[in-house]
Amino acid sequence: MSGLLRTNALTKQFGGLTAVDAVDFEIAEGELCSLIGPNGAGKTTFFNLLTGVLQSTTGSVEFNDGGWQDITEDAPHETAQRGIHRSYQITNIFPTSTVFENVRVAAQAHGGSDSWRLWRNVGSLSEYEREAQQILDRVGLAEESETVAANLSHGQKRNLEVGIALAGDPDLLLLDEPTAGVSSDGIDDIIELIRNVADDHAILLVEHNMDVVMEVSDRILVLHQGELIANDEPAAVREDPAVQEAYLGGYDPEATAGAPVDGEEEAHGSEDSSGGGLA
Repeated sequence: MSGLLRTNALTKQFGGLTAVDAVDFEIAEGELCSLIGPNGAGKTTFFNLLTGVLQSTTGSVEFNDGGWQDITEDAPHETAQRGIHRSYQITNIFPTSTVFENVRVAAQAHGGSDSWRLWRNVGSLSEYEREAQQILDRVGLAEESETVAANLSHGQKRNLEVGIALAGDPDLLLLDEPTAGVSSDGIDDIIELIRNVADDHAILLVEHNMDVVMEVSDRILVLHQGELIANDEPAAVREDPAVQEAYLGGYDPEATAGAPVDGEEEAHGSEDSSGGGLA
């Protein structure tokens, strides 16, 4: 597999706080990597650096688009047009629009010149309508296409957000807490969806539910106080002493089965530094 995205000594400081500390990372085409760490470890900040929401203090982000390109200073819309799409911890949809329109608008937004043709007849956007319908079929929402998005269950909203991120057929998907707030009954559906999407997309996943992480990941990266302290296959990461110490006791599969830990909250200017279990 060839490399798709990489960082070189990527660093972000907020005043005296180093939220991301000289991280070297690379993800390959078709790979599913999970990014984990205690609350306040820097995971969301790292996502924001990769997608242009935040600008790094030092270091670089590069994307392989037929050759390595420096995208460190790209704005969010520029990274999206390159083929790096993301979902968010907090559901990010148009609640008063239908499920279908949420995905169709996203498809049009990634459609090059058509994204700016605001007054074009909606009925003429057949290409994006077809793409939207295909995506809804894939994420299991075809029967809800005319449902107003606000009326979906929380799990369905998560699926819709993945569908929105799939619009435009990105090379890399960054999924931020896709199981957050989802009932235990719905987590298996999210796992199945992630696996389905990973068949033809590279995925970088932030997730607190360690059962999900261990089940779907090819590789796991662990951030602690902004530093990358582990980068290996799931079994090796689970047994890593540094990871165990960072998580104040480690991961007990029997104790944590099916029980996600509360999500982190990482603001752009500060991050909660509280610890947590390996989840």
